[in-house]
Amino acid sequence: MRSPRTAARAALPVALSAGLLLSACSAGQDGGAEQASTDASPAEAAIANPIAVTYDGGIYVLDGDTLEVAQDIEIEGFNRLNPAGDDRHVFVSTSEGFQVLDAAAGELTDTVFAADTPGHVVRHAGRTVLFADGSGEITAFDSDALGDGIPEDAETHTAEEAHHGVAVERENGELLLTIGTEEERTGALVLDADGEEIARSEDCPGVHGEAAAEGDTIVIGCEDGVLVYGDDGFTKVDAEHDYGRIGNQAGSDTSPIVLGDYKTDPDAELERPEQVSLIDTSDASLTLVELPSSYTFRSLGRGPGDEALVLGTDGSLHVIDPETAELTDSIELMDAWEEPLEWQQPRPALFVRGGTAYVTDTATRQVHALNLETGEVTASTTLEETPNELSGVAP
Repeated sequence: MRSPRTAARAALPVALSAGLLLSACSAGQDGGAEQASTDASPAEAAIANPIAVTYDGGIYVLDGDTLEVAQDIEIEGFNRLNPAGDDRHVFVSTSEGFQVLDAAAGELTDTVFAADTPGHVVRHAGRTVLFADGSGEITAFDSDALGDGIPEDAETHTAEEAHHGVAVERENGELLLTIGTEEERTGALVLDADGEEIARSEDCPGVHGEAAAEGDTIVIGCEDGVLVYGDDGFTKVDAEHDYGRIGNQAGSDTSPIVLGDYKTDPDAELERPEQVSLIDTSDASLTLVELPSSYTFRSLGRGPGDEALVLGTDGSLHVIDPETAELTDSIELMDAWEEPLEWQQPRPALFVRGGTAYVTDTATRQVHALNLETGEVTASTTLEETPNELSGVAP
């Protein structure tokens, strides 16, 4: 294990500015909305390569280069974050739907994609797709068309039944969406550009999550492996165990291999796995990689050279060569930590953009920026509140 070569170990000063006051909650929680004015106009608050970090009561917007806090936006409840697909916006899941955060301006806008229980946000092939778990409604639009409001040409579809699902649009206009109900999720189907069903597989119990791989290939997780969808239709890749759940994935458009988590105990209150899966979409194979520690659903990412990244509970960022399935490096970033039982509770998180890995340390309330090429920590900051969700504008 190696420690990072550190260029900026000292915590940067936290400069909090007046933000917006919004009372809202994540999916499944009640909350109203009350908004106050912000001191800075969008033109005055150009934030470089913004990073967004939630805490209990708000969202910090950080300068992605220095990690200085550029804006502090008050918003009650547990709120989820996702890149909107462009270089300016981030989606915040609230009780009303997918609300647009103009991260470059440090401003929570009035633009809301109304959704009953907002769920997954997927960006692929220049398109952004939103999935509302409570209604099954799917909204798709060009990622660069968000602008000042909801795109006029946004397309909507509806799943067969409402469920905790996901949808992704391919380059040819095909839309893959999951199949399920509130009680059970079973697989996925594909609609062509005209909305006609062209493929279906219900061989994916507990379907959850998605990732795109080289060749516009889509992987979705199951409780017994994954489903792979490409030009030749669906292919099932079986897990090595009867119950081998892969619910979170990280892919790359330039690699045929997708990184996934891997859990084997269906009865665990909280399983802390110490192995990850590598799914090779070129030959429909699955390889398991043992790690020195456990990890969580916020631990997976991909590096600039398609390396697989896993933030471990031993405090290190583990680097895996996806081609050889070998652990090539472990960069120590913080003290060891333990995953909390409740998934909404803060735990260290990883967000990768280009050649930089952003990592939160909940014990110290710090955020670090790590250069993945050199292993050097280029910036660090200490927040006033404990960080929870971590995201940013798209790479």
